[in-house]
Amino acid sequence: MCGIAGLWTAERGANVDRALLERMIGSLAHRGPDGDGIHVEPGVGLAHRRLAIIDVSGGAQPLGNEDNTVLVTFNGEIYNFQELVRELQGLGHRFRTHSDTEVIVHAWEQWGEDCVRRFAGMFVFAVWDRNRQALFIARDRLGKKPLYYAWLPDGGLAFASELKALLVHPRIARDIDPQAVEEYFGLGYVADPRSILKSVRKLPAAHTLLVSRSGTRPSPREYWDLPRFATAKVDEATACEQLVEHLRSAVKARLISEVPLGAFLSGGVDSSGVVAMMAQASGEPVNTCSISFSDPQYDEAQYAQQVADRYRTNHHVERVESDDFGLIDTLARVYDEPFADSSAIPTYRVCQLARRRVTVALSGDAGDETFAGYRRYRWHMYEERIRSVLPYLLRRPLFGALGAIYPKVDWAPKIFRAKSTLQSLALDSVAAYFNTVSVVPDYLRNRLLSPALKRELQGYSAVQVLRTHADRARDFDALSLVQYVDFKTYLCGDILTKVDRASMAHSLEVRVPMLDHRFLEWAVALPPGLKLRGASGKYVLKKALEPHLPNDVLYRPKMGFAVPLAAWFRGPLRSRVRELIDGGELAATGYFDPGMVRRLVDEHQSGAREHSAAIWALLMFDAFLRNVLRAQSSDAPAARAA
Repeated sequence: MCGIAGLWTAERGANVDRALLERMIGSLAHRGPDGDGIHVEPGVGLAHRRLAIIDVSGGAQPLGNEDNTVLVTFNGEIYNFQELVRELQGLGHRFRTHSDTEVIVHAWEQWGEDCVRRFAGMFVFAVWDRNRQALFIARDRLGKKPLYYAWLPDGGLAFASELKALLVHPRIARDIDPQAVEEYFGLGYVADPRSILKSVRKLPAAHTLLVSRSGTRPSPREYWDLPRFATAKVDEATACEQLVEHLRSAVKARLISEVPLGAFLSGGVDSSGVVAMMAQASGEPVNTCSISFSDPQYDEAQYAQQVADRYRTNHHVERVESDDFGLIDTLARVYDEPFADSSAIPTYRVCQLARRRVTVALSGDAGDETFAGYRRYRWHMYEERIRSVLPYLLRRPLFGALGAIYPKVDWAPKIFRAKSTLQSLALDSVAAYFNTVSVVPDYLRNRLLSPALKRELQGYSAVQVLRTHADRARDFDALSLVQYVDFKTYLCGDILTKVDRASMAHSLEVRVPMLDHRFLEWAVALPPGLKLRGASGKYVLKKALEPHLPNDVLYRPKMGFAVPLAAWFRGPLRSRVRELIDGGELAATGYFDPGMVRRLVDEHQSGAREHSAAIWALLMFDAFLRNVLRAQSSDAPAARAA
């Protein structure tokens, strides 16, 4: 795994600021501690930080073809590179290294823009073709690796793996995008292709960008999408057999490494299944890493230990105290953009633990999205049954009125906490699902955001992010539609972002077998009834893994990777939360209603209401302002002078 950066000029032959490029790539040293490289020629500069995994001695970048007319800077892994090498050699290409990086160079020469369709893996790369005077940038199908880019005032382009590298550039404006603020407080992250800054974009998953000196700015082009869901006609026994076969193949492809390799083992179904496949494919004990929590409500360590014992792994456990909140400012600097998923804290810690033992770790991410494991899918389907019976024109006034008058009783048993459900039943399917996944729901966000910000939004709502993707899946069944939306939004914007930044902060590469696109294309085609059956999510995954995992692991209640926010805000973080009321950076933006911020904090700390998700979102936005935006802005004059 690595970090990349680059500069391209609109004028052919113009000089590239090498010192600036060095500072940009220097800010990404954590992504690649094993070396760096820069190539500068008239009109373009490519830079690279390397975490050496494959061909440790010979895979330095930027890497070129025989005459250096084609060069690449690359972050990721191409898992099928060996078969591509054989195919390209048969077509007359000569290789001088044993790295997967060189495959990209020759694949570009052979297939041009279509080369990305040949790659199985996780990647972001930039290819410079001197003869064509073209810069080609590509991101993998699911968005496992990140890419930020910005058009410069003179028509040039800057790009990098993380936003912090672009913030080094003195000519990139720091103005916050109001629509990104709305998305952040609606979703908990800023969704692709937007970034928190107006001037910076994120290249969406499965998209490429071909830049040339034609005089017009190109738009990203999509080269892949998830195939239609629920098309396979397959019985349960066959599906179970094929699932293990496909998962084993995906895991095996990710075991190629010249450095120590292991796996995260949380004790859940997904990571345990990956470890089982690893152990069966490996001739040596697998290295596994877990964290335990001092609060038993969040601790899954005993289940991880069962799997470790069964497969005799080299298992390492680290205890995390329930007051591990000292990472707030660190996480703001790690993620660059506001990021409201509090499970970033334990994710950061498990990556920290894993890096002490290994350089590469496999994870079980994407099992919930692929096999309908989230509880919200079950509740969504319950609501869909009611929506299918009652027409929208009847539901909207009936449940809208009930939702408005029903009290928000966070302290009551779940059966009596119906406000959110009533609100959802008054909405169409996409808006209802958005209501379910929102960090700060519409009714609360509407009161939290200031009138000035809402005027700037001009009616824009974060629900539009979901609608944009749902429009492409209109004829999907109800379950498949929300799964598809999650793949396009939550998986990429939250889960994969969380893991990429937390792992690369520790120079750790994380590989995700369940996001092998070949495995995924098979899995999404399964009938919905094999994914969600009654109240049981991940039905076929659990059935398929019964011969490989203990029943306690497969069929216990789902716990999640959570932290005790509510208690923190009433206890050890009480004073920091009160600072949100007192003004400072948060108030200076003018984005929030001060009275509503005070009310949220007062109600939560008094125990009258549960506002921990909204307060955490505010806290992380404040930390972003303090540690990223204002810190970089204060450095900008010095950077311009330099």
